[in-house]
Amino acid sequence: MPTPETPRSADTTDGPGPNTAPDTEDARGTDPWERMPQDALNVPDLDEDTEDGSVVDADPTVVTKPKAGGSGGRSDFLPSPVFVLLLGLIGFAGWLSWTAAELDWAAEGTSVTPLVPPLLIVLGWIASATVHEFGHALAAYLAGDRSLRGSGYLRLNPFAFRETFGGLILPLVYLCLGGLGLTGPPTYVKWDRIPASRRAVVALAGPLASLVVAAALTVTVSVLVPPDSDTTNWAISSMAFLSLANLTAAVVNLLPVPGLDGFELLTPALSDRVTGFLRVNALYFSIAIFALLWFPSVNDAFFNAFYRFYDLVLPNPAYPGMAFFGQLLLQFWT
Repeated sequence: MPTPETPRSADTTDGPGPNTAPDTEDARGTDPWERMPQDALNVPDLDEDTEDGSVVDADPTVVTKPKAGGSGGRSDFLPSPVFVLLLGLIGFAGWLSWTAAELDWAAEGTSVTPLVPPLLIVLGWIASATVHEFGHALAAYLAGDRSLRGSGYLRLNPFAFRETFGGLILPLVYLCLGGLGLTGPPTYVKWDRIPASRRAVVALAGPLASLVVAAALTVTVSVLVPPDSDTTNWAISSMAFLSLANLTAAVVNLLPVPGLDGFELLTPALSDRVTGFLRVNALYFSIAIFALLWFPSVNDAFFNAFYRFYDLVLPNPAYPGMAFFGQLLLQFWT
């Protein structure tokens, strides 16, 4: 009976055996994780982003993967479908308000509290605040802050803001409670990436965007309601109030107070430590400004100043009344 062969021991030589696949380098000394494609690693995007949209690891020589918010394509700057849908909803609510459709839905002789006009104003203000933040984001991107590429700020998507409370919720609270158009501070901007000579432009871009929206709405209302005419049309009154809200957002944000856009005009005269502290606590200052303007005597003087401004620059003296009626439509619970 033949004796079984003793199994061959593993080859301990460095040279490749007859059944070993050739390799260009020493495969035994290479970590298999290092040979995997970077796209196969599910690594959270926690590292610092670069200008080209990629992410730099703790080792500055290693670029781990493309940043999710910056694909490098034109879609990074296209309006979001959410904003297009928002405009569609504004148009639909505007048509229902223009035709006063709610009066037809109620039984004859029944008192009606309009609910569509407040919805129109809220949607219109969300779009207006989005345009305000877009002004900041576009100016910041052009000035050197590439972190905003592909974000909700540049794509006009308010529901994708990095700071939803300051960019969306807080402006809605300001408008609904006090009838005051005021936006939150643009703390999402990485000011350290922007040259000091361009920071004022970035700060003023938001108020300029709000001023453009206010002017467009004012012209539209003035065309629809010529001089020596008046109206209580829900849609027109809502537009008049939205124009006032955007105007107040532009003017109040020019104040050189922390939490407002005009504060960046003062930062060159402040130390980095003081500037950083005030920026971190910007929301508190913004809320304090609102509380001051919400105080009844201050609020009356504030809006009367804007109504007098309308009397001076607009040919129709009924415009302030239309804006005030729009505010009443929004604050129907009062």
